[in-house]
Amino acid sequence: MRKILLLIIAGVFLLIGNAVFADEQQEAVKFFKSYVDAANNYSPEIIQMYSPDAKIIRQVVKPDGELVDVETDTDTYISQMKLSQKGAKLRKYKNNYSDIKAVKVDNGYKISSLRQPAGEKYKLKTYMIVQKQPSGKWLIMEEMMQTKVQTFLKYAKK
Repeated sequence: MRKILLLIIAGVFLLIGNAVFADEQQEAVKFFKSYVDAANNYSPEIIQMYSPDAKIIRQVVKPDGELVDVETDTDTYISQMKLSQKGAKLRKYKNNYSDIKAVKVDNGYKISSLRQPAGEKYKLKTYMIVQKQPSGKWLIMEEMMQTKVQTFLKYAKK
């Protein structure tokens, strides 16, 4: 009888744990979608979505298919983003995201997707690791986006 009771209690905790995990995973995806909306509408709130020490990676896809990672710090990335937003807004540039998947990782949730830049037929890999803070706010801890923009290569560490 005691074993049955322990199994029932363990089952209840497992169900509750899975429900919390599912809710948090949905929150992470919702945060990602709010990021996409903010980015596509050039909202200044996007800056507040990044952790001050986020790891930012641009993975440059060279014409021969070689991939080169270019890392930068959050402050540099934010200042570059502010500059590029002005031209992008004039061109009404937007990204479309598909195949959005969220997976629990040690430090939050990894949201993977395919990004299709405006006016292009190709799609590029992207992911971000988002983490819920004690305050309840979600932040981007790491971001990787592939790009075909070759000028990023001048920032690569050699």
